[in-house]
Amino acid sequence: MTTVIVPDAGTTTRPPVPARRRRAGTVAGAATRWLGILIIAVYTLAPFYWMVVSSLRRTSDIFETTLVPTSWSFESYAQVFGSSTAFGRALLNSLIVATTTTLLALVLGVFAAYAIARLQFRFKSLVLGVIIATSMFPGIAVVVPLLRLFSDIGWINTYQAMIVPSLSFAIPLAIWNLTTFFKQLPFDLEQAAMIDGCTKWQAFRKILLPLAAPGVFTTAILTFIHSWNEFIIALSMVNDPRLQTATVAISKFTGASDFQAPFGAQTAAGVVVTVPLVIMVLLFQRRIVDGLTAGAVK
Repeated sequence: MTTVIVPDAGTTTRPPVPARRRRAGTVAGAATRWLGILIIAVYTLAPFYWMVVSSLRRTSDIFETTLVPTSWSFESYAQVFGSSTAFGRALLNSLIVATTTTLLALVLGVFAAYAIARLQFRFKSLVLGVIIATSMFPGIAVVVPLLRLFSDIGWINTYQAMIVPSLSFAIPLAIWNLTTFFKQLPFDLEQAAMIDGCTKWQAFRKILLPLAAPGVFTTAILTFIHSWNEFIIALSMVNDPRLQTATVAISKFTGASDFQAPFGAQTAAGVVVTVPLVIMVLLFQRRIVDGLTAGAVK
């Protein structure tokens, strides 16, 4: 007996989409995505490109609007590293301040984040909220009280006068990021390590900390970038040219006369200050992506 299936009168059967049309839609979608990526890349990289190009122009050609310098010159870089600017010393100061701030923030942030993620105590969410709220105060809001305090205790023109205020942003950032990573690690790992003979410290150091490495790398790089670019605290707490950071040194560049702005030297110094950050991001980009996307998908 043959069974005949009669289609429902209320439904319509759509013809299949031709393969050529499907391929055209796929190509159009891919082209749209790549066009969007290209627009975003040009928008974000154009200022840096213009800074590099301007730093390679002669001082007399600094106001040219061509995409490529008509005459290439390293005159601006020679001015930056001239004997009168001591810019190399400023770069070393920035490295000292940023590295010390990053290390202190990671050490304190790792232990605090572990305690918040693993220990059970009242008002845990409130404590975490207060910690992150402390980093929301703008630097200019704390300059005056810190300047008075550091003047009383003799910290003006010292490295710690720049490091300690930077920690007010770096430590909350480290705690906030690392707490998320420690919460995602199963408690069974720590308990299994302790059953195998590890102490709580050994389980933390040998098991949990390596698993949280993407978060530690991401936090370290973000903290370093913030400390490297910090300006208002370094400008307010240090007036000794031997201790000023690179960002402060750039702001104090002078031209050939009082009526000439040193645009060439400033752009060249901007390139020198930015290059280490670019190299760091390129070297650790996989770690950064892993740290930023960890926990996004269970």
